[in-house]
Amino acid sequence: MTSLATPTSSTALISRSNWVAKLSLGFELRRGRTVLTNRRRSGPLSVQRCFYPEDSVCHAYVLHPPGGIAGGDQLSIDCQVAAGAHALVTTPGASKFYRADRESSLCQRLKVDTDASLEWLPLEAIYFPGCNARQTTHISLAAGARFIGWETHCAGRPVMNEHFDYGAIDARLRLRISGQLVLSDRLSLTPQSHHFPAANHRNFPVQSTLIATPANENDLAMARQCGGDGLTTGATLIGDVLIVRALAPHTEPAMRAMTELWQALRPNILGRAPCPPRIWNT
Repeated sequence: MTSLATPTSSTALISRSNWVAKLSLGFELRRGRTVLTNRRRSGPLSVQRCFYPEDSVCHAYVLHPPGGIAGGDQLSIDCQVAAGAHALVTTPGASKFYRADRESSLCQRLKVDTDASLEWLPLEAIYFPGCNARQTTHISLAAGARFIGWETHCAGRPVMNEHFDYGAIDARLRLRISGQLVLSDRLSLTPQSHHFPAANHRNFPVQSTLIATPANENDLAMARQCGGDGLTTGATLIGDVLIVRALAPHTEPAMRAMTELWQALRPNILGRAPCPPRIWNT
């Protein structure tokens, strides 16, 4: 049975201008179809309804009505996919971290059981100049789980010629399989590391990372064809985990490359033809 907790002022607010928002999602296989059997929330995070463009796969859109993350805001998303289930989770818009003196945070915890599949495909995170942002993503896969997911970080707003010349970003991504740490990435940008973009990102403001498993050498070869539109890309295979990274001048080519790669990998890794969420076309 789906449960929905009603937000209250004591759990949702730090003050009138700061939110603590939590969303917990649990997907299970019921009669041949993945359903959202557990949904708990407080504050402005929600999933209004699920979609079934593929009949058995559950497409869910995580909504954050305020549209941006301000100083002092704390957002937390937990997503668990039970054995045999297959969920695709995305967002209708980018995560925007606004200029602030206090730290704002987004913590995402993903757990996928044996013989379950999760596609974690959020739109990009945009860090406005002057923000104080922390984003953490913890991915925990059981043996035999299938996963395709990505993250895209945009420092500043390059399409408006707005550079990230002050503020702080701390973005961390960790992947564990059967409890063993496979990948630990960190993007750290502070006023003391103003040289960081030039030294490590070749002055590209956008960084994307895609993870797919179980993958093989053919998937690696396919990933290494990814590029164009001014992107700098690289792909690595660690065991059966494919890791693809891209640097881009702005978000559109990065997201386009990640989407095209997801579409190419999906039949091999998940056994399904590409089925882009309808929200991406709006």
